[in-house]
Amino acid sequence: MNHPHAPDYPSVTAILPAREEEPSIAAAINSLLDQEYGGPLDVVVAVAPSTDRTLEIATEIASATGRVTVIENPSGTTPAGLNAAIAATTGEIIVRCDAHAVLPAGYVAAAVMDLKATGAVNVGGIQDAEGIGAMQRAIAAAMTSPFGVGDARFHTGGPPGFVDTVYLGVFQRDALDAVGGFDETLIRNQDYELNYRLRAAGGKIYFDPALRVTYRPRSTLRGLGRQYLEYGRWKRVVMRRHPDSTRWRQLVAPTFVIGLGLSAVAGLTGHRKVAALVPGSYLIALAGATAREVVGRKDSTMLLLPLVFPTMHVSWGVGFLTSRQTPASDA
Repeated sequence: MNHPHAPDYPSVTAILPAREEEPSIAAAINSLLDQEYGGPLDVVVAVAPSTDRTLEIATEIASATGRVTVIENPSGTTPAGLNAAIAATTGEIIVRCDAHAVLPAGYVAAAVMDLKATGAVNVGGIQDAEGIGAMQRAIAAAMTSPFGVGDARFHTGGPPGFVDTVYLGVFQRDALDAVGGFDETLIRNQDYELNYRLRAAGGKIYFDPALRVTYRPRSTLRGLGRQYLEYGRWKRVVMRRHPDSTRWRQLVAPTFVIGLGLSAVAGLTGHRKVAALVPGSYLIALAGATAREVVGRKDSTMLLLPLVFPTMHVSWGVGFLTSRQTPASDA
């Protein structure tokens, strides 16, 4: 992604919330500082209370470069940190970052060009999940598989065009301000909800598959299960607020979990054929999806997928079904 340096490039601020991110924070910040961009670009890191060296590492980089501002995020939540970071800068373009992500050098320049060319208020690309160890590689594969996550283009790829949501995002600052920024009552799913409000206000969200951001997923089934349980819970909260934001892929996992429950009841009441229908169909689909990944990737660690896929699906579905009507942070 090589682009000419243009004198009229707008000012850019990259915002990065961080908490307990000692292993990855330096790489994330440095990927922002190393952007090949023709205009001014600074970084604001909002650090939540942490027990590791996240704050020290961010502060050291800030002192060494002069292009990084470190602020505190006392509440510790991601949307509060993002809003605080936005308030601490005057950048015309806001680049939303993640401490688990590494942006390629041409990312910002390409995204700014997309904003100009399409008239979109937010541009994003692919969450390119990559793993290192065996389990993390399997989890990364599941997060890019249609069987694992449905048809969202920022997970699975696809043609460029206008979409409902994208990974991270590069925003027109005035559009963010107009809708009030991120909703601080949402612990999860705040990106999707923000993009919904941007679209409701008349803005467009543009997906560019050339914008690939390396993402390191969870490396254990326990961590993955907790993550997807929270995803399901907070997706339900957003859907209650904005029912017309619902997409079919968001209902598959809870429907599957309900099916498993009904299958258990059928089994207990002696209806064995009925009881086998849902789990049997899922196992067939699971075997097919696993085989495709093993053959396509030529990686035997994909044999772990029969553990990974159900962890994602059941956790998400249970989280969705057990989500409280009014979570404490949603009051």
